[in-house]
Amino acid sequence: MKAAYVQNGEVRVGEMPDPVPGKGQALVRTHSCGLCASDAHFLHSGQHIIDLSRRLGGPYAALDFARPFVPGHEYVGEVLDYGPGSRRKVKPGRKVTSVPIMRQDGVHAVIGYSHDCPGGFGELMLLDEEIMIEVPGDLDDDHAAMIEPLAVGLEHARRGRPTQDDTALVIGCGAIGLGVIAGLKLMGIAPIVAADFHPARRELAIAMGAHAAVDPRAISPYAPLPDLGHRQPNLIYECVGLPGMLQQIIEAAPFDGRIVMGGYCMEPENLFVFAAQNKRLNVQFAGGEEPQDMATALRAIADGSIDVTPWLGGRIGLGGVAQAVAELSGPSAPVRTVVDPRRL
Repeated sequence: MKAAYVQNGEVRVGEMPDPVPGKGQALVRTHSCGLCASDAHFLHSGQHIIDLSRRLGGPYAALDFARPFVPGHEYVGEVLDYGPGSRRKVKPGRKVTSVPIMRQDGVHAVIGYSHDCPGGFGELMLLDEEIMIEVPGDLDDDHAAMIEPLAVGLEHARRGRPTQDDTALVIGCGAIGLGVIAGLKLMGIAPIVAADFHPARRELAIAMGAHAAVDPRAISPYAPLPDLGHRQPNLIYECVGLPGMLQQIIEAAPFDGRIVMGGYCMEPENLFVFAAQNKRLNVQFAGGEEPQDMATALRAIADGSIDVTPWLGGRIGLGGVAQAVAELSGPSAPVRTVVDPRRL
């Protein structure tokens, strides 16, 4: 199959072996796959991430950075066939997506970060039939590819156990932060404050349901906001992933506040625990999405409850992956560029 693959920190395009499904595995032809910031992080810091997994336990320990692997974990595709002995729960020809995890036929892998389970930057994939979900045939492929990144934000939003008494603050309005905002809105939480340096991302935050969006260089997002009845955020979502952010939030959070850590930070974080203890703060670390979040994201996109159209930028073929990954972190970059691996 044709694929954009990573080897020794470089993106290349070429032929890769066709994956062969085993028991419980579906063979899927990829239609669309989103480019995630984690793809860029892995490109530049992959060996460090692998080493951390091997030392601390993690899903990337089996990956050899010197060997080619096909990224892409935000995908939608068409079922072609199954491995022998499979339940075949979705008929061939139907569209599917899934949590990017494989647990069938003795394989335990993160799809897109595995030599056994190539991701959506290739023409063919293997999916775990037990956790893949069928996508309506009339749902646009690029919108369907946003189910996974939206589901991450929905998982983070519910990890905060929000209630009608909360004032939520979302720091960082990339895909995860925007998904958190959308999830909070879906749960009827108000008001929601968003904070981001970039005006375009603040506009997207309002479009996703935030009631106020501030530039933290101009206005403290932690302070009571006059436009919101002087309510002070007490439920704070960190969606940045930079060292120092947690300590900053601890110092700014109110007494009995709750903090949800959604941003992935690969560097040590120094904490002054005394400040957190004095305020009786609760810190919840969020992870990836679960099947329930994927199902919620699918329903919300399909019925229009959450409009992910503003997330979508360009649509590229395999030959554009290297440049698109290099431009992912720029302030003018779209929330998501989508790859169609059927195109060069």
